[in-house]
Amino acid sequence: MSGNGNNGKGPLLIAEGLRVAYGGIQAVRGITFHVDEGETVALIGANGAGKTSTLRALARMLDPAGGSVRYQGREISALPPHRLVHEGIALVPEGRGVFPRLTIAENLAMGAFSRSDKAGIAHDLDHVYGLFPRLREREKQLAGTLSGGEQQMLAIGRALMSRPKLLLLDEPSMGLAPIMVQKIFEVIRTVAAEGMTILLVEQNAKLALETAQRGYVMESGGITLTAEAAALLHDPKVREAYLGE
Repeated sequence: MSGNGNNGKGPLLIAEGLRVAYGGIQAVRGITFHVDEGETVALIGANGAGKTSTLRALARMLDPAGGSVRYQGREISALPPHRLVHEGIALVPEGRGVFPRLTIAENLAMGAFSRSDKAGIAHDLDHVYGLFPRLREREKQLAGTLSGGEQQMLAIGRALMSRPKLLLLDEPSMGLAPIMVQKIFEVIRTVAAEGMTILLVEQNAKLALETAQRGYVMESGGITLTAEAAALLHDPKVREAYLGE
């Protein structure tokens, strides 16, 4: 699924000089990057490189220590997280974060909390169940009783119920069996093909770059390399550092 980086459309999200700090520790050191409308962008790097901190800052789960984040041309780095959901940004966090004591159906309804268009919600619920038939089969089951892979399906489905323009995915394959990883990434490719804009943080660099159009490599809180995903897949340094070759 590689191809033209921007699909002829302009940037949906632009981060400039983005910094994230925990106490005195700089986790993200003034990075600049963009995600164009309709493209999938992968953010790869070793553990502790600052990838999750970047996504959390974009979703306002963390306060940035500096820099600017513009979305659809507007500065959003001071907006509260729930406002970002209204604006069309959804985060699927690392570790999934489903509501364990709610059913699958209730979790998905929570994803649509900011919406009042009943017909649209019903349509999107049907779409999510089409992407993940297993969720439809088990819609009355408590989320806490699901397998890790099923919870990941539910977390992605819940995010899609907010009808986002930008989907932030943090480590969607983490801790999952290979067959489940394959299923999750099939769905990611499907929603991307439907026009969803995606920023993907993923430990499995090969899978991420095979799914994305462009990629950024993060090291020690900085971006050290950016290129078309296909070029990064064939870059000797990337192959050695992240593809285990």
